[in-house]
Amino acid sequence: MKKLFLALALTMTVNCVTFAQTNERAIGIRGLDNSAEISFQNPLSNSTRVELDLGLYGFDDHSGFILSGIHQWVFGLEKSLNWYVGVGGQLGSRSYKKNSVWNSGFGLAFAGQIGIEYNFSIPLQVSLDYRPAWYIIPAFGGAYDTAAFAIRYRF
Repeated sequence: MKKLFLALALTMTVNCVTFAQTNERAIGIRGLDNSAEISFQNPLSNSTRVELDLGLYGFDDHSGFILSGIHQWVFGLEKSLNWYVGVGGQLGSRSYKKNSVWNSGFGLAFAGQIGIEYNFSIPLQVSLDYRPAWYIIPAFGGAYDTAAFAIRYRF
């Protein structure tokens, strides 16, 4: 875990001069497999933003919701292509089936995120990202990760 944080800090330090402009808000959907999230991005400065996601997910033996808030640093690769890293938190609820009995619980997690996005000349953005999370309050137990595709309208 220390190596992950060190790698992220080093990457952000090396690339600090290539920040991308994040002057627009964006709203859309983010998801993959059996999950879907309403996703909202709001700029905080020229090169940082917050992403808020409210998601629902469902599998054979569990379902629930997750509210995520991720502070992101955005770096430019080319004119319309950016990559970003972020840290934040998640709050969730889950119902799960264990030994034919349904249980439920809440969880609080620390989350990270890394992704790539493309902003079209029209107000449309697509992205692909990876988000690992480590639960502090163990309703979900331990850690989990997810990869997701998003499409958003910029305004």
